Amino acid sequence: MRHREVSEVVPELSRRGVYTLIVTSGVIPFPAGWTNLPKITVAVSVDGNAEDHDVRRKPATYERILKNIAGRRVNIHWTVVRKNIEQPGYMDRYLSFWNDRPEVRNIWVSVYTPQKLTMHAGLMRAFLEPPPSPAACLFSKLSVNYTADLRTRVEPCVFGGAPSCAECGCSMSMGMHWLGNVRVLGPLRASHLIRGSLAVGRGVNRASGKGDGLRWAMQDQPVDSDLIQIR
Repeated sequence: MRHREVSEVVPELSRRGVYTLIVTSGVIPFPAGWTNLPKITVAVSVDGNAEDHDVRRKPATYERILKNIAGRRVNIHWTVVRKNIEQPGYMDRYLSFWNDRPEVRNIWVSVYTPQKLTMHAGLMRAFLEPPPSPAACLFSKLSVNYTADLRTRVEPCVFGGAPSCAECGCSMSMGMHWLGNVRVLGPLRASHLIRGSLAVGRGVNRASGKGDGLRWAMQDQPVDSDLIQIR
């Protein structure tokens, strides 16, 4: 069976009680009902005020974002950079604009600080010794990635194509790689439990005839290869 569309998977995750964060640039509309579902949060990335964001994120311009979030409830995510702080009143304009929008539930702010890098020793070791292939990457096994049409899978991981895992800089991939190596009991590691859980999921899905939709059924499903170009 072919995988279900994202529009079907998201409500199912809510019914199962799975906390889900959907991050988007706002370049395409998404079902209005998503933002009314329990445990589902939609976050829209907005990189500064319109004069900066529209250049950096085109075609995901302010005009397009406002059109696509109309009638919905979203969080706005802003990564603050030096330019935003140096311009007098810049941050006030941004916060006032989005705070006044009826669609906005919360405004999340991140601070871009490339001058200093601090991380757990285990995470650092994972960066130095990443998984050798997507097949060995726990994040690849646990995540499901789609292109902008919300139907076409990106494989074998979020980067698509034939990624060079030796050069992977994805913090989520490295984080899962580190956690997978954590010893639970004796020689038993977290990765053994995770892979065992995935194997059980595949078996249950096959037995129940519900083999579509999620990562663990991937080997049984054809994957569209065409990517969608947003204009």
